[in-house]
Amino acid sequence: MPIDAAKAVAAEPRSAEIAWDHKDVQLYHLGLGAGVPATDADELRYTLESRLHVLPSFATVAGAGMGVVGGLGAPGIDIDLAAVLHGGQSITLHRPLPVAGRAVSTSRVAAVYDKGKAAVLVLRSEAADADGPLWTSDAQIFVRGEGGWGGDRGPSERLVVPDRAPDATVERPVREDQALLYRLSGDWNPLHADPEFAKLAGFDRPILHGLCSYGMTLKAVVDTLLGGDVTRVRGYRTRFAGVVFPGETLRIRMWRLTDADGGDGGGGDGDRVQVTVTAAERDDAPVLADTVVTVADPS
Repeated sequence: MPIDAAKAVAAEPRSAEIAWDHKDVQLYHLGLGAGVPATDADELRYTLESRLHVLPSFATVAGAGMGVVGGLGAPGIDIDLAAVLHGGQSITLHRPLPVAGRAVSTSRVAAVYDKGKAAVLVLRSEAADADGPLWTSDAQIFVRGEGGWGGDRGPSERLVVPDRAPDATVERPVREDQALLYRLSGDWNPLHADPEFAKLAGFDRPILHGLCSYGMTLKAVVDTLLGGDVTRVRGYRTRFAGVVFPGETLRIRMWRLTDADGGDGGGGDGDRVQVTVTAAERDDAPVLADTVVTVADPS
Protein backbone atom coordinates (compact mmCIF):
# COMPACT_ATOMS: atom_id res chain seq x y z
CA MET A 1 0.00 0.00 0.00
CA PRO A 2 1.50 3.37 -0.97
CA ILE A 3 0.41 4.88 2.38
CA ASP A 4 1.88 3.31 5.50
CA ALA A 5 -0.31 5.03 8.10
CA ALA A 6 1.67 3.93 11.16
CA LYS A 7 4.99 4.93 9.62
CA ALA A 8 3.65 8.30 8.47
CA VAL A 9 2.23 9.28 11.87
CA ALA A 10 5.33 8.06 13.74
CA ALA A 11 7.77 9.94 11.49
CA GLU A 12 9.84 12.77 12.93
CA PRO A 13 8.46 16.24 12.14
CA ARG A 14 10.14 18.22 9.40
CA SER A 15 11.18 21.80 10.01
CA ALA A 16 12.00 24.65 7.65
CA GLU A 17 12.67 28.34 8.04
CA ILE A 18 10.13 30.61 6.38
CA ALA A 19 10.07 34.37 5.94
CA TRP A 20 7.73 36.99 4.54
CA ASP A 21 7.45 40.74 4.25
CA HIS A 22 4.84 43.34 3.34
CA LYS A 23 5.07 42.53 -0.39
CA ASP A 24 4.05 38.90 0.23
CA VAL A 25 1.11 40.04 2.36
CA GLN A 26 -0.02 42.63 -0.19
CA LEU A 27 0.23 40.13 -3.06
CA TYR A 28 -1.85 37.62 -1.09
CA HIS A 29 -4.52 40.19 -0.33
CA LEU A 30 -4.65 41.30 -3.99
CA GLY A 31 -5.03 37.64 -4.96
CA LEU A 32 -8.16 37.54 -2.79
CA GLY A 33 -9.67 40.53 -4.62
CA ALA A 34 -8.68 43.22 -2.12
CA GLY A 35 -8.24 46.80 -3.30
CA VAL A 36 -11.66 47.46 -4.82
CA PRO A 37 -12.32 50.39 -4.68
CA ALA A 38 -8.60 51.15 -4.77
CA THR A 39 -8.82 54.30 -2.63
CA ASP A 40 -11.34 52.98 -0.09
CA ALA A 41 -9.98 53.41 3.43
CA ASP A 42 -11.07 49.92 4.46
CA GLU A 43 -9.36 48.33 1.45
CA LEU A 44 -6.14 50.27 2.03
CA ARG A 45 -5.65 48.19 5.19
CA TYR A 46 -5.02 45.27 2.84
CA THR A 47 -3.01 47.04 0.15
CA LEU A 48 -1.04 50.02 1.49
CA GLU A 49 2.12 49.23 3.44
CA SER A 50 1.75 52.18 5.82
CA ARG A 51 -1.67 50.91 6.99
CA LEU A 52 -1.21 47.18 6.44
CA HIS A 53 -2.69 44.46 8.58
CA VAL A 54 -2.54 40.71 7.88
CA LEU A 55 -5.56 38.55 7.18
CA PRO A 56 -5.03 35.40 9.30
CA SER A 57 -5.56 33.05 6.35
CA PHE A 58 -2.20 34.33 5.06
CA ALA A 59 -0.82 31.50 7.23
CA THR A 60 -1.80 29.06 4.46
CA VAL A 61 0.67 30.64 2.00
CA ALA A 62 3.42 31.98 4.28
CA GLY A 63 6.63 30.35 3.10
CA ALA A 64 4.77 29.19 -0.05
CA GLY A 65 2.75 26.68 1.98
CA MET A 66 5.77 24.62 2.98
CA GLY A 67 3.85 22.84 5.74
CA VAL A 68 1.67 20.91 3.28
CA VAL A 69 4.62 20.21 0.99
CA GLY A 70 6.57 18.80 3.92
CA GLY A 71 3.66 16.60 4.99
CA LEU A 72 3.19 15.08 1.55
CA GLY A 73 6.88 14.18 1.52
CA ALA A 74 6.78 12.38 4.87
CA PRO A 75 8.01 8.78 5.27
CA GLY A 76 5.22 6.30 4.55
CA ILE A 77 3.56 8.64 2.01
CA ASP A 78 4.07 7.58 -1.61
CA ILE A 79 1.11 8.81 -3.63
CA ASP A 80 0.13 10.05 -7.08
CA LEU A 81 -0.42 13.80 -6.73
CA ALA A 82 -3.08 13.58 -9.46
CA ALA A 83 -5.21 11.64 -6.95
CA VAL A 84 -4.95 14.34 -4.29
CA LEU A 85 -7.82 16.68 -3.34
CA HIS A 86 -7.82 19.36 -0.66
CA GLY A 87 -10.78 18.36 1.51
CA GLY A 88 -10.65 20.87 4.35
CA GLN A 89 -8.57 23.46 6.13
CA SER A 90 -8.35 24.84 9.64
CA ILE A 91 -6.16 27.47 11.29
CA THR A 92 -5.72 28.30 14.97
CA LEU A 93 -4.15 31.71 15.62
CA HIS A 94 -1.99 32.05 18.74
CA ARG A 95 -1.53 35.78 18.19
CA PRO A 96 -1.94 38.30 15.36
CA LEU A 97 0.36 37.78 12.38
CA PRO A 98 3.08 40.38 11.82
CA VAL A 99 3.39 42.21 8.51
CA ALA A 100 6.96 40.92 8.18
CA GLY A 101 8.41 37.94 9.94
CA ARG A 102 10.74 34.99 10.08
CA ALA A 103 9.64 31.73 11.65
CA VAL A 104 10.28 28.00 11.83
CA SER A 105 7.51 25.90 10.31
CA THR A 106 7.29 22.33 11.61
CA SER A 107 5.15 19.85 9.68
CA ARG A 108 4.02 16.31 10.32
CA VAL A 109 1.27 13.84 9.48
CA ALA A 110 -1.07 14.17 12.46
CA ALA A 111 -3.48 11.41 11.37
CA VAL A 112 -4.35 9.06 8.51
CA TYR A 113 -7.97 7.99 8.11
CA ASP A 114 -9.46 5.19 6.03
CA LYS A 115 -12.59 6.36 4.18
CA GLY A 116 -12.96 3.17 2.15
CA LYS A 117 -12.40 4.46 -1.37
CA ALA A 118 -9.97 7.12 -0.22
CA ALA A 119 -7.49 7.93 2.51
CA VAL A 120 -7.46 11.23 4.37
CA LEU A 121 -4.18 12.70 5.52
CA VAL A 122 -4.25 15.37 8.22
CA LEU A 123 -1.15 17.43 7.57
CA ARG A 124 -0.35 19.66 10.53
CA SER A 125 2.04 22.59 10.42
CA GLU A 126 3.01 24.77 13.35
CA ALA A 127 4.86 28.05 13.00
CA ALA A 128 6.76 29.86 15.73
CA ASP A 129 9.11 32.83 15.78
CA ALA A 130 11.46 34.18 18.43
CA ASP A 131 8.47 35.36 20.49
CA GLY A 132 6.68 32.00 20.50
CA PRO A 133 3.91 30.18 18.59
CA LEU A 134 2.17 31.99 15.72
CA TRP A 135 -0.28 29.50 14.25
CA THR A 136 -1.28 25.86 13.92
CA SER A 137 -2.71 24.78 10.57
CA ASP A 138 -4.36 21.49 9.59
CA ALA A 139 -4.92 20.55 5.95
CA GLN A 140 -7.21 17.59 5.30
CA ILE A 141 -6.01 15.92 2.11
CA PHE A 142 -8.11 13.28 0.32
CA VAL A 143 -6.13 10.70 -1.64
CA ARG A 144 -8.45 8.85 -4.00
CA GLY A 145 -8.01 5.10 -4.33
CA GLU A 146 -5.84 4.72 -1.22
CA GLY A 147 -8.39 3.59 1.38
CA GLY A 148 -9.71 0.19 2.31
CA TRP A 149 -7.10 -1.16 4.73
CA GLY A 150 -9.49 -1.28 7.70
CA GLY A 151 -8.15 1.74 9.55
CA ASP A 152 -9.93 4.36 11.65
CA ARG A 153 -12.49 6.24 9.56
CA GLY A 154 -11.95 9.43 11.56
CA PRO A 155 -14.46 12.19 12.33
CA SER A 156 -17.28 13.04 9.93
CA GLU A 157 -18.90 16.03 11.63
CA ARG A 158 -21.37 18.05 9.58
CA LEU A 159 -22.76 21.34 10.84
CA VAL A 160 -26.48 22.07 10.62
CA VAL A 161 -27.16 25.48 9.13
CA PRO A 162 -29.20 27.66 11.55
CA ASP A 163 -32.91 27.56 10.81
CA ARG A 164 -33.25 31.30 10.41
CA ALA A 165 -32.25 34.07 8.05
CA PRO A 166 -28.52 34.89 7.97
CA ASP A 167 -27.30 37.85 9.98
CA ALA A 168 -25.51 39.02 6.84
CA THR A 169 -25.27 37.99 3.19
CA VAL A 170 -22.67 39.44 0.84
CA GLU A 171 -21.57 38.66 -2.69
CA ARG A 172 -17.98 38.77 -3.82
CA PRO A 173 -17.10 38.59 -7.53
CA VAL A 174 -14.21 36.42 -8.65
CA ARG A 175 -12.25 38.22 -11.36
CA GLU A 176 -11.41 36.37 -14.57
CA ASP A 177 -7.70 36.73 -13.77
CA GLN A 178 -7.93 36.04 -10.05
CA ALA A 179 -6.51 32.50 -10.10
CA LEU A 180 -3.56 33.76 -12.17
CA LEU A 181 -2.80 36.37 -9.52
CA TYR A 182 -3.46 34.16 -6.50
CA ARG A 183 -1.09 31.44 -7.74
CA LEU A 184 1.82 33.90 -7.44
CA SER A 185 1.57 33.35 -3.66
CA GLY A 186 2.96 29.85 -4.16
CA ASP A 187 0.39 27.37 -5.50
CA TRP A 188 1.60 26.71 -9.05
CA ASN A 189 -0.77 23.82 -9.81
CA PRO A 190 -1.58 24.19 -13.55
CA LEU A 191 -5.17 23.15 -12.79
CA HIS A 192 -5.76 26.82 -11.95
CA ALA A 193 -4.20 28.30 -15.09
CA ASP A 194 -3.82 25.83 -17.97
CA PRO A 195 -7.05 24.99 -19.87
CA GLU A 196 -5.59 21.78 -21.29
CA PHE A 197 -4.52 20.53 -17.88
CA ALA A 198 -7.94 21.43 -16.46
CA LYS A 199 -9.59 19.29 -19.16
CA LEU A 200 -7.41 16.33 -18.19
CA ALA A 201 -8.71 16.76 -14.64
CA GLY A 202 -12.32 16.75 -15.84
CA PHE A 203 -13.06 20.50 -15.94
CA ASP A 204 -13.92 22.50 -19.04
CA ARG A 205 -11.73 25.38 -17.83
CA PRO A 206 -9.34 26.18 -14.96
CA ILE A 207 -10.85 26.41 -11.49
CA LEU A 208 -10.13 28.79 -8.62
CA HIS A 209 -7.90 27.61 -5.78
CA GLY A 210 -9.95 26.39 -2.83
CA LEU A 211 -7.69 28.36 -0.50
CA CYS A 212 -8.48 31.50 -2.48
CA SER A 213 -12.20 31.03 -1.78
CA TYR A 214 -11.18 30.33 1.84
CA GLY A 215 -9.32 33.62 2.11
CA MET A 216 -12.02 35.62 0.31
CA THR A 217 -14.59 34.28 2.75
CA LEU A 218 -12.59 35.20 5.83
CA LYS A 219 -12.05 38.72 4.46
CA ALA A 220 -15.81 39.05 3.93
CA VAL A 221 -16.52 37.99 7.53
CA VAL A 222 -13.87 40.33 8.95
CA ASP A 223 -15.10 43.29 6.91
CA THR A 224 -18.82 42.63 7.45
CA LEU A 225 -19.14 41.43 11.06
CA LEU A 226 -15.84 42.21 12.80
CA GLY A 227 -15.44 45.87 11.91
CA GLY A 228 -12.37 45.08 9.83
CA ASP A 229 -10.43 43.94 12.90
CA VAL A 230 -8.30 40.95 11.84
CA THR A 231 -6.91 40.58 15.37
CA ARG A 232 -10.28 39.27 16.59
CA VAL A 233 -9.95 36.06 14.56
CA ARG A 234 -8.86 33.15 16.77
CA GLY A 235 -9.63 30.24 14.46
CA TYR A 236 -11.11 29.40 11.07
CA ARG A 237 -12.10 26.08 9.58
CA THR A 238 -13.93 24.87 6.49
CA ARG A 239 -14.72 21.91 4.28
CA PHE A 240 -14.25 22.35 0.55
CA ALA A 241 -17.61 21.30 -0.90
CA GLY A 242 -17.37 22.34 -4.56
CA VAL A 243 -15.42 24.23 -7.19
CA VAL A 244 -15.48 27.88 -8.26
CA PHE A 245 -14.68 29.14 -11.74
CA PRO A 246 -13.06 32.54 -12.30
CA GLY A 247 -15.74 35.01 -13.35
CA GLU A 248 -18.33 33.62 -10.94
CA THR A 249 -19.71 35.22 -7.79
CA LEU A 250 -19.37 33.89 -4.26
CA ARG A 251 -22.54 34.25 -2.17
CA ILE A 252 -21.45 34.30 1.47
CA ARG A 253 -24.06 33.87 4.22
CA MET A 254 -23.10 34.47 7.86
CA TRP A 255 -24.77 33.63 11.16
CA ARG A 256 -23.61 34.79 14.59
CA LEU A 257 -24.10 31.60 16.56
CA THR A 258 -26.25 31.69 19.69
CA ASP A 259 -27.34 29.10 22.26
CA ALA A 260 -30.56 28.71 20.28
CA ASP A 261 -28.52 27.54 17.29
CA GLY A 262 -27.29 24.52 19.20
CA GLY A 263 -24.12 25.58 20.98
CA ASP A 264 -20.85 27.29 20.30
CA GLY A 265 -20.33 25.95 16.77
CA GLY A 266 -17.19 23.94 17.20
CA GLY A 267 -15.69 23.82 20.70
CA GLY A 268 -13.23 26.02 22.52
CA ASP A 269 -13.40 29.57 23.75
CA GLY A 270 -14.80 32.56 21.89
CA ASP A 271 -17.84 33.58 19.92
CA ARG A 272 -18.49 32.02 16.53
CA VAL A 273 -19.71 32.91 13.10
CA GLN A 274 -21.01 30.08 10.93
CA VAL A 275 -20.72 30.57 7.20
CA THR A 276 -21.93 28.97 3.99
CA VAL A 277 -20.49 29.84 0.58
CA THR A 278 -22.15 29.07 -2.74
CA ALA A 279 -21.70 29.89 -6.43
CA ALA A 280 -24.47 32.40 -7.17
CA GLU A 281 -24.64 31.78 -10.93
CA ARG A 282 -25.00 28.00 -10.54
CA ASP A 283 -28.14 27.93 -8.41
CA ASP A 284 -26.18 28.29 -5.18
CA ALA A 285 -23.99 25.25 -5.81
CA PRO A 286 -21.99 24.56 -2.60
CA VAL A 287 -18.45 25.92 -2.41
CA LEU A 288 -17.54 25.94 1.31
CA ALA A 289 -19.46 24.07 4.01
CA ASP A 290 -19.06 23.34 7.75
CA THR A 291 -17.36 26.70 8.00
CA VAL A 292 -16.81 28.48 11.32
CA VAL A 293 -14.81 31.55 12.31
CA THR A 294 -13.97 31.76 16.02
CA VAL A 295 -13.67 35.36 17.21
CA ALA A 296 -12.64 37.24 20.33
CA ASP A 297 -14.57 40.14 21.80
CA PRO A 298 -13.41 43.62 20.73
CA SER A 299 -10.52 44.84 22.84
